[in-house]
Amino acid sequence: MFGTVNNYLSGVLRSAEDYDGDNLGTLLSLRDVHVQNHNLYIAQPEKLVERMLKPPLDEVVIAHLKVLYYLAQEPPSYMEAYSQQSASCSAVVKLLQQLKDENWCLPLMYRVCLDLRCLAQACEKRCRGFTPGHVLEKAADCMMACFRVCAADGRASEEETKRLGMMNLVNQLFKIYFRINKLHLCKPLIRAIDNCAFKDSFPLPEQITYKYFVGRRAMFDSNYRMAVEDLSYAFTHCPDRFTSNKRLILIYLVPVKMLLGFLPRKSLLERYDLLLFHDLAVALKAGNVNKFDEIVRDQELVLIRSGIYLLVEKLKFIVYRNLFKKVFAIRQTHQLDMGDFLSALQFVGVTDVSLDETHCIVANLIYEGKIKGYISHAHNKLAKAKRASEKLKHIRCKFPINENHNLNKRNKTHCAPGT
Repeated sequence: MFGTVNNYLSGVLRSAEDYDGDNLGTLLSLRDVHVQNHNLYIAQPEKLVERMLKPPLDEVVIAHLKVLYYLAQEPPSYMEAYSQQSASCSAVVKLLQQLKDENWCLPLMYRVCLDLRCLAQACEKRCRGFTPGHVLEKAADCMMACFRVCAADGRASEEETKRLGMMNLVNQLFKIYFRINKLHLCKPLIRAIDNCAFKDSFPLPEQITYKYFVGRRAMFDSNYRMAVEDLSYAFTHCPDRFTSNKRLILIYLVPVKMLLGFLPRKSLLERYDLLLFHDLAVALKAGNVNKFDEIVRDQELVLIRSGIYLLVEKLKFIVYRNLFKKVFAIRQTHQLDMGDFLSALQFVGVTDVSLDETHCIVANLIYEGKIKGYISHAHNKLAKAKRASEKLKHIRCKFPINENHNLNKRNKTHCAPGT
């Protein structure tokens, strides 16, 4: 494609004159086939480009050709390529500012920012001599310049406003902030989208990605109900053909819903190769603390890499609660000896626990609201509120995240398995 540089530049000029942002973005993307054209690997393309293109578009193209040149070296010069891609992004900001009441160049902005993030990630992975996350953070600063121009465009009509490009940039920034673990920087971006009059007009794929990241952030903030709402939206609206994306959403949605008392069906987990959560659910239902710990220990690396290890650890309170609920069912009294709870723990294989530790476990369950009552240390007993058992016995178990995978809504036991 485009055998000579002049042919390539003519294609760029033609796209700009036709206001064809999609084609222009393709011609300036590192994912297009033109990057394999050796005739475009030019170290100093300024004179060639400036003869055919006007600023600031010429700056975008010059930087792009230099990126191709540096990536074609052996080995590739990722830092130099990143620097030129950053310059390209800055030139795109100038282009956005120049086109005051037009938004046809938004696809170009999307491609340039995407390539900037990918090159920053490549630098983080392959280059040395800087603090981890530094290059990605600098890339985010460049994207924020584009975001500010888009967010400030209040003059154009609804069809021509640059604010329609906000969510795409926000999703790119989310990917950076989650990678460098600076989730607090997401808050102003979320506020900007919530206050945007066009928040329901963004393309569905962008809304799905946005809900996925907002749901994950709510999960880390322990706002589990909001996390379920956003992640469920992302899962339900994500097309079935994107199996890997739906699986990624479920990795966070399943443990959050389990924490709220809703267990998934085994068929759902089998479909997305997530039977790890079925094993956890079985141990949780049975109140088998030892089995639960064994699963978490065996899958520790998987849970840590997914970022849900601490969330799964919180499920242990429900495992304790379900075990101790069986003690209540057996004794049928509102005053139970703490030794009974210790015996229950030892029965399920927790042999390294003392009576004092059992007191701590029960105290934490009371604090978390899993048990209603108080501990009498003088009599070594738990005095349970008479109506507390209602909360323990009648918690509905369902997982309504897809119309094809509903749980049996008639089963009202908290830990009923999905069948």
